Amino acid sequence: MPKTPLKANVRELTYSCDNHNLLLELLIQGPRQFEAKDIQLLRPAVDMATSNLSRKTGVIVGDDVLKLFNYAQQKGFAIPAINVTSSSTVVASLEAARDKKAPIILQMSQGGAAYFAGKGVANDKQQASIAGAVAGAHYIRSVASAYDIPVILHTDHCAKKLLPWLDGMMDADEAYFKEHGEPLFSSHMIDLSEEEVDYNIETTARYLKRAAPMKQFLEMEIGITGGEEDGVNNEDVDNNSLYTQPEDIYNIYKTLSAISPYFSIAAGFGNVHGVYKPGNVKLHPELLSKHQAYVKEKTGTKEEKPVFLVFHGGSGSTKAEYKEAISNGVVKVNLDTDLQYAYLTGIRDYVLNKKDYIMSQVGNPDGEDKPNKKFFDPRVWVREGEKTMSARVKEGLVDFNTANQL
Repeated sequence: MPKTPLKANVRELTYSCDNHNLLLELLIQGPRQFEAKDIQLLRPAVDMATSNLSRKTGVIVGDDVLKLFNYAQQKGFAIPAINVTSSSTVVASLEAARDKKAPIILQMSQGGAAYFAGKGVANDKQQASIAGAVAGAHYIRSVASAYDIPVILHTDHCAKKLLPWLDGMMDADEAYFKEHGEPLFSSHMIDLSEEEVDYNIETTARYLKRAAPMKQFLEMEIGITGGEEDGVNNEDVDNNSLYTQPEDIYNIYKTLSAISPYFSIAAGFGNVHGVYKPGNVKLHPELLSKHQAYVKEKTGTKEEKPVFLVFHGGSGSTKAEYKEAISNGVVKVNLDTDLQYAYLTGIRDYVLNKKDYIMSQVGNPDGEDKPNKKFFDPRVWVREGEKTMSARVKEGLVDFNTANQL
């Protein structure tokens, strides 16, 4: 059966084409109809996550984040958000994303940021968390482009008592914006889910107004994430608080969209931080589709998924739960607990396997005068943790369908 030739607009092909040499060769052959195979060759990057980004590698901000989230919804994938606490965990995450040809979100919690600055620094006024977050952001910006992937630079849960930390980071954002025309961080998260809903929305709106001139994203949470993480303990909350109602999502969307399009919502659907025995946590990702449908109905939009949703407490969840949540418009999935354990396993196994080579600086089973420096050098055993953490990040990239999107 003969192939049906496809007519193609040469101007459109030229605009979006990466293979300009092939395009020139085809045009030299004279007027013709392009066949499907020609168009496929001419437009290899159209279906890639970076095709519409103004910045293809390194930390992306503003409209590029917006485009990437839109693309993720269209193509049915979510981007893992990895909690990083050091240059080592940053490297492990970036390596995984590079190897899997995927975008990545690197985020710092308040405690993780303080650790980045050093546990010996006072933090009574959030000074260590502010300094560590800013230092970590500059470090990530310095190295991210070397990995040839787009990176979203984010900060994690900021409860009411931690708002001075967010204020300090946004001071740094505005200073960076004044000099470079973009904020230091791509986005922040404000988490007032433990507060009254009206206060949560009003305060989030106030911070979004501050972020909007910089085209900075703001993630907010409605409906509590259970469990415990980084000093925020919700292990004893009423289970009903773990599930967000569609009316709340619409109220948030209506309020925030009037200010800026740069926001996402972490809606509770039974999420719990940490890892628990199967059956102890009951996730209902199908509820997210109701949120999207309700917002679509109330706003009259043609978009099937008008809300950028976030999945918190992702460690320990099943692949089926990830898949359903992503199909309902989740663009970001947080991973932390699984990765902490993965990092440990590499170092743990190294220490157990090399125990007889790290008990002293000199002397091991190969001889009492044999030096052990090559075994106890931190670059050796820390690297083992990076390898196992990186492997677990790669697993997440596959599970969330993020792999091979670049």
